[in-house]
Amino acid sequence: MVLLTLIGLFLVLLIFGVPVALAMGITSIVVTLQMDISLSILIQQMVAGVNSFPLLAIPFFILAGEIMNVGGITDRLIRLADTVVGRFRGGLGMANVGSSMLFGGVSGSALADASASSSILVPMMKKKGYHTDYSVAVTVASSTQGIVIPPSHNMIIYALAAGGGISISSLFLAGVIPGILLGLGLIFVAYIIAVKRNYPKETASTFKQFIMAFIHGVPAIITGVIIIGGIVTGIFTVTESAAIAVIYAFLISFVFNRENRISLMLPVLLRTFKMLALVLFLIATSSGFAWLLALLRVPTMLSEFLLSLTKSPIMITLIILLILILLGMILDVAPIILITTPILLPIAHDIGIDSIHYGIMMMICMAIGLVSPPVGGALFVGSSVANIPVEKVVKALVPFYIVMFVILLIVAFIPQLTLFIPSLLN
Repeated sequence: MVLLTLIGLFLVLLIFGVPVALAMGITSIVVTLQMDISLSILIQQMVAGVNSFPLLAIPFFILAGEIMNVGGITDRLIRLADTVVGRFRGGLGMANVGSSMLFGGVSGSALADASASSSILVPMMKKKGYHTDYSVAVTVASSTQGIVIPPSHNMIIYALAAGGGISISSLFLAGVIPGILLGLGLIFVAYIIAVKRNYPKETASTFKQFIMAFIHGVPAIITGVIIIGGIVTGIFTVTESAAIAVIYAFLISFVFNRENRISLMLPVLLRTFKMLALVLFLIATSSGFAWLLALLRVPTMLSEFLLSLTKSPIMITLIILLILILLGMILDVAPIILITTPILLPIAHDIGIDSIHYGIMMMICMAIGLVSPPVGGALFVGSSVANIPVEKVVKALVPFYIVMFVILLIVAFIPQLTLFIPSLLN
């Protein structure tokens, strides 16, 4: 009866449009009272969920991404990518993907990339003769690399949801090869479509133009090098690297690039604080919700149920991936990570999947969810900026969906792709 209340009330609140964080909070309070447990225990669990030093990295990474967004970093990365692949048929579409690979490795946010790239690249591609549906599709699909390519603040959330025993630096490194594979796959699709639709080539860049674009793009790329390099070498922790990234982003955006006014920092800070408040409230309520799930033995029951259906690790892996993708189509990334990790990670362990490997699999599933209806965040950002119906974008995304699914399966069933780089540090 208590379990029915927990799941039923949560789903009913979601159906009536109550925000996920609030729905989990209300449900947790009702179930705690129903079980005759003191609310102070629930509150302690919620406070413990946000009382974590590594969690400080999230607001710093968000702030760094926001600063670089207004600092013209995206535009510089686009120019750099264009000098490399612009000479090919549909080169601007491939440059779109390439710039997202670079920006994703700096901001760590798919939505930040989708917002920045959509406002710059979609109008640029339309002006060059690209169809609007394709322009938006390639932009939102490539933006999802920000959730896989390090640094990704969603990986930090996953590490905390998994109990804090997972190395965030190892997670970051584990995302490198899958992130590159995802980017190359999207570039391949973009090229095939461009050839089929006879999209234009850009004039081949001279060596001088490449050098100039590289010089302008280097400051942005160095941000990612500072973050990952500092963590790998042990010079500073993930949280310290995020704080240094903020300082560096501020310097290159407002000190060295004097075209930007310091007054732009006020809206940047406001957006960061707003996002941070939502994230922390979500983590707090989900911690209480996850505690109740564990108390009611939901992970154990689900594990027993799946194992009763099949003993095949391959089939169980496919079921887990399907669950994550379906949830990604209706919920935001952070709630899915926080709710499902305590439930599905033990099942993954039972069939021999490493925690780090599972985390990267989850990130790719979330990437697919970000561009899938009915709730995909990146999908709606791109369609809103371009003022095009979501249905047209979804139709144009079909080839990109296919390659993303293929990359997901490759990463899921060849764990060495994920674990190779982290293993070099051990």
